[in-house]
Amino acid sequence: MLNKTLNISTSPHLKKGLSTPVIMQNVVWALLPAAAFAVYTFGLNAFFVIATATLTCVGTEHVLCKLSKKESTVGDWSAVITGILLGLTLPPSFPLWMAVFGGIIAIAVGKFAFGGLGFNVFNPALVGRAVLQAAFPVAITTWTPALLENRFSGVSSSTFALPFMEPVFDAMSGATPLSAFKFDHISADTFDLGMGLVSGSTGETSAVFIMLGGLYLIARKMMNWRIPAAIFSTVFLLSGLLYLINPEIYPTPQFMLFSGGLMLGAVFMATDMVASPMTSLGVWIYGAFIGGLVVVIRVWGGLPEGVMYAILLANALSPHIDNAIRPRVYGTSKRKKS
Repeated sequence: MLNKTLNISTSPHLKKGLSTPVIMQNVVWALLPAAAFAVYTFGLNAFFVIATATLTCVGTEHVLCKLSKKESTVGDWSAVITGILLGLTLPPSFPLWMAVFGGIIAIAVGKFAFGGLGFNVFNPALVGRAVLQAAFPVAITTWTPALLENRFSGVSSSTFALPFMEPVFDAMSGATPLSAFKFDHISADTFDLGMGLVSGSTGETSAVFIMLGGLYLIARKMMNWRIPAAIFSTVFLLSGLLYLINPEIYPTPQFMLFSGGLMLGAVFMATDMVASPMTSLGVWIYGAFIGGLVVVIRVWGGLPEGVMYAILLANALSPHIDNAIRPRVYGTSKRKKS
């Protein structure tokens, strides 16, 4: 008789060698091109903001784990992703103490309060960003022009502003392409938008490098391509329809796709595996909802940008979408028995 133990377990019985830390590491690798280009475009300001947000998120997670007498989960790399994403959504000259505040909120409220990785309802980086948007509206809407000559030799005075003091921003600041179009009807060049040679948040501007990171994750089967596909197609179709109706008022579809935080949000934030639906039809509905809401907020809302609010609202609807289109169990009927 063979001296072996028969293990009986629930499905899945076939396992692939992909663990959560491995997937998270690959997401970090995918984010690095956009982060590196942000440093090239905005210099030391962007480096300090991204590094501060990342270190704060990692440190906050470690401290909270220790305070709650749990094993530190820093090694799963999820806090690193939250920090990088938060830093990429902030203006280059954002005061560092505010970035620290946002990092603490992102991990403590957006992630830890819900039970940690795998239980968060909303994307943690967007939770931190939303709080910063409400608490510091001036600082988070003050932009630095791209490719300044002294970007590697100097730092904006606002970057090292003392905590709870009013930051002093440099005289040289510019509007984002979305703000320029919404309030002055000035459109930006599509090539500059695609390459990221415009004002904006540190890592939101370069559509090319963001897409490269997304294609890497899709090739590794670590991201659901249907979500960004649904978002982009919805934004393109709705904005294209509006542009055909009145090109004097509404922007072109390519402007809507390449401007603001749509690329970063669609590729790296809306695809959060925990906060997005699990079914194939559900992710199409989820992506279309985000895309439609982005167009509505940008065109008719009071703010020039709407990606953050669209994704957070879609995160809240995600479990309800899955529940509404729950697939029928094989061999059963949805029809209620009388």
